[in-house]
Amino acid sequence: MSDTLYTISTWVIPAILAITLHEAAHGFVALRFGDRTALEQGRVTLNPLKHIDPFGTILMPGLLIFLHAPFLFGYAKPVPVNFRALNNPRHDMVWVAAAGPATNVLMALAAGLLAHLAVMLPPAAESWTILNLQNAILINVLLAIFNMLPLPPLDGGRVAVGLLPDALALPLARLEPYGFPILLGLIFLLPLIGNQLGMDLNVIGWVLSEPVDWLVNLVIRVTGNG
Repeated sequence: MSDTLYTISTWVIPAILAITLHEAAHGFVALRFGDRTALEQGRVTLNPLKHIDPFGTILMPGLLIFLHAPFLFGYAKPVPVNFRALNNPRHDMVWVAAAGPATNVLMALAAGLLAHLAVMLPPAAESWTILNLQNAILINVLLAIFNMLPLPPLDGGRVAVGLLPDALALPLARLEPYGFPILLGLIFLLPLIGNQLGMDLNVIGWVLSEPVDWLVNLVIRVTGNG
């Protein structure tokens, strides 16, 4: 039990910061482009407590870690954005959506740089801190790439809607009400069906594994931790 609690302690802080500051970034950029909705609801803040969803940010990731699940999934309270209030809705939507994944990449780089300071800590604290920073790199890279999948309501879907010509953007935008159920099916249901059939149907894992490995290795090299 003590080993499990120690492991959880090295994942909780990176997961909460990665998930909640991702949402905060959407609010800050939406305000920059004219939408005050998030500001009026107190969501334009770096305080993680304002963005935490008790189930999606704490209970679900914690349970997956406790069960040694092969994946980590979580979410914060979505920052409210009124895209029609943006100065240039279709163009600015791209920046608002991309802000979350971009913030995760910056946080991964920050974690890599902070690792150089961990050696100044006492041995026990150094080991715990390094594990936190390693997990921060992985979680932030995973969130950045996962959220850039081109399926609304993920950020990548909204970026695609903003950049594609109308003939492609409009059908993609119409998927948004069904996007979250589709994702849950791909993440949880399809692998379970595959296990029953003796097949690997972890489609999300197939799609994410190589880009995640590539970006993690890039962050490690760029921050001098190779």
